[in-house]
Amino acid sequence: MAGRMRAAPKDWGQASRVVAQAYFPHELRPVGGANEPRLTLRTLDLGPVLIGHVGWGADVAIECDYPGAYEVNLPITGHLESRGRFGALTSVVGQGTVFRADTPSLISHWDATCTVLGVKFDSTWLEVETERILGTDRVNARTVLPEQLSFEDRRGRAWRQLISSLGANLHDPDLFADSELVRRQLAGAVAAGLVDLCCPDGRVPAPAQPRTIRRVVEALHDDPARAWTAADMAALAGTSVRRLQEGFQQWVGSAPSHYLLDIRLQRAHADLLTSPTLSVAEVAATWGFSSASRFAAAHRRKYGSAPSDVLRQGGRTV
Repeated sequence: MAGRMRAAPKDWGQASRVVAQAYFPHELRPVGGANEPRLTLRTLDLGPVLIGHVGWGADVAIECDYPGAYEVNLPITGHLESRGRFGALTSVVGQGTVFRADTPSLISHWDATCTVLGVKFDSTWLEVETERILGTDRVNARTVLPEQLSFEDRRGRAWRQLISSLGANLHDPDLFADSELVRRQLAGAVAAGLVDLCCPDGRVPAPAQPRTIRRVVEALHDDPARAWTAADMAALAGTSVRRLQEGFQQWVGSAPSHYLLDIRLQRAHADLLTSPTLSVAEVAATWGFSSASRFAAAHRRKYGSAPSDVLRQGGRTV
């Protein structure tokens, strides 16, 4: 069933309890100096799936263990900064942050302008659905789900549109109240769309990366601005440059240098969208690009637009 707040919370403790009742127990900390919350909360209960519209109206940080459920947060406005297994992560409109069941996680900055569509999945149910959809018990939701989703391709746009269309019903609390069968079917469609997004054409993700590869991956996420060389990465992995290249191709699907470039571009693109005082040159330097022109060329290849265009769209100077 759908739900909404009966009255606006008057203090941070009350706001935290209201959200905890709908989603998860958590530790909430205002970080922007706001005296009181301006909480937005509406939810649609589909049984094993809960879809909600959530905004705090102030800058906050949240620590949560996500007991018994996975969560996908899709920013509608603003941005969401968190710390995942591989370091800092920022999601903006067109992306979604994935939080794993029973895993301590930190949302380091939920900005005051950020509202999200939050999709909560019962973990046991989603793992069974994942096995059923893929036709194998060799994987589970923890294996399939990445830390961040992109909704730029056809599958991504389709799933985001499905969530948005269900979110449009948050204003009608009783729409599916007497339709258990419909609610279950809708929940199944949400899960199937997510699995299809993460496993195109039913391709099951590769097994977990070997420790040597994972060590390099984690280091690149932790410090992408460092002037990494192939020799640096190989030394960290304890192997030769050639074997590291082969390992990355097998387990990651790209060369280490290409993987590092993608991390830098993601971080830089997020800065262009969310940091009002930075120039293109400053963003390029922050994330380890040797020049603004090289950064601009790489950004155009990945996102189809120049960094300066992103800044202009935000009403800022280059």
